[in-house]
Amino acid sequence: MRRKLAAGNWKMNGLGANLAELSALLAAQPDPACEMLICPPATLIHRAAAQAQGSTLRIGAQDCHAATSGAHTGDLSAEMLRDAGATHVITGHSERRADHGESDAIVRAKTEAAIAAGLTAILCLGESLGDRQAGRTLDVIRAQLAGSLPDQAGGATLVVAYEPIWAIGTGQVATLDQIGEVHAFLRAELVARYGETGNAIRLLYGGSVKHANAAEIFAVKDVDGALVGGASLTAADFAPIVAALSAAH
Repeated sequence: MRRKLAAGNWKMNGLGANLAELSALLAAQPDPACEMLICPPATLIHRAAAQAQGSTLRIGAQDCHAATSGAHTGDLSAEMLRDAGATHVITGHSERRADHGESDAIVRAKTEAAIAAGLTAILCLGESLGDRQAGRTLDVIRAQLAGSLPDQAGGATLVVAYEPIWAIGTGQVATLDQIGEVHAFLRAELVARYGETGNAIRLLYGGSVKHANAAEIFAVKDVDGALVGGASLTAADFAPIVAALSAAH
């Protein structure tokens, strides 16, 4: 049985005062069977991890460098993030791929570094609107998987998040059939790549997930949770999504 995961990506949002939202999330008494993760900006990781210590809430990072140390001004290694209290790290987010020119090879190196440091990597992938309209979605996903997946991974060390680029922060959401098609394809590809281990790797959907649409998305086969952007910034918006995931079968 794969444990459900509700992951929140705060992106470049949040100051110390926003950590009060973590206390509000914990006050909502989340289901311990549903893993809850918040990835704040790096400046808040240490304080957030201290605040969440002893609770069901996990704290992650939004990116890492592939190297363990060295002359990489402004970057943070996976080991540094773990030392700060992170348990997870997002790799390959479309905003990193687009804004920082990260190739599949770079994403793969970061994912391998995260796993080597003892972090769970949340590997993101997804197609553009042009790819979707041209019928290239599965070809794009296949290529991203081939180039970004590490050689070795397990259910405890790797999560794959499908985020169609055209649905991130736009208010648009993929149809349930579209989500189901891609998640079924991802599962088959992971099993082909890793054998039975591929069935243990959790698959998340991301792209304008909100309380209003969460329950129907979580009812789709092979959707084990969500990677949530804007709706994760406040407990009032995120807690109902977590509750919907807890209630999903």
